[in-house]
Amino acid sequence: MDDEKVLCESRTLRGTLASRTDALDRVKALAVLPDGLHVTTEMVAAYFVVHRDIVSKVTQRHRKELAVNGLVVLRGADLQRFKRDILSLYPGSYPQPPANLTLYTRRTVLNIAMLLRDSEVAREVRRYLLEVEEAARGGALEPRVRNLESAMAEVGPALRELGPVLHRMSTRLECVEHRMDAVEHRVGAVERRVENTERIMAAMSRQLADIASDVKEIRYRPHRLPRRSG
Repeated sequence: MDDEKVLCESRTLRGTLASRTDALDRVKALAVLPDGLHVTTEMVAAYFVVHRDIVSKVTQRHRKELAVNGLVVLRGADLQRFKRDILSLYPGSYPQPPANLTLYTRRTVLNIAMLLRDSEVAREVRRYLLEVEEAARGGALEPRVRNLESAMAEVGPALRELGPVLHRMSTRLECVEHRMDAVEHRVGAVERRVENTERIMAAMSRQLADIASDVKEIRYRPHRLPRRSG
């Protein structure tokens, strides 16, 4: 899926780009009402070179999202006040709105540019937005790369200085390992001697027990008296 299609389908992505209203004037000048802030449905349709019904359908389908970005609908007293204060400033005769008037801010128009598929002007706005976003990501990455390269340049000499120290430590560790092997060998020999001694002592203990048993038997055996003759 290309980035432009993702932009049309992802409200989250559109939200991250909603403030880049400069993209509108980069592609085409946007005419606004005398207050310098708002445009009507007809003016949005003229900017994107589409029929006003297409703009109305997009507005109805995404009204909540557009309302977050400044879409308003004026009725009653608010509409009459807007006629008097803003529309009356039009040179010559100004367009008479119906019972309600939908107004778009530049931010809302940019939001529609990220939603409107059947408009070459909207496509141009989206392409510009994506190019700026990609350049911004690249620009944010460059300082990190420079910092990393600088850190690596500082680490290099430190590693070279640390090399001989690590070599000496490695040699000492090898000597310690050899000594530990020798100690383990000696300990093993001592353990074998102890085991042999324990076996000898056990055998001697058994022999002494047998001798003591024989002596006891002889000591308590009854002696027979010799018979007298005649």
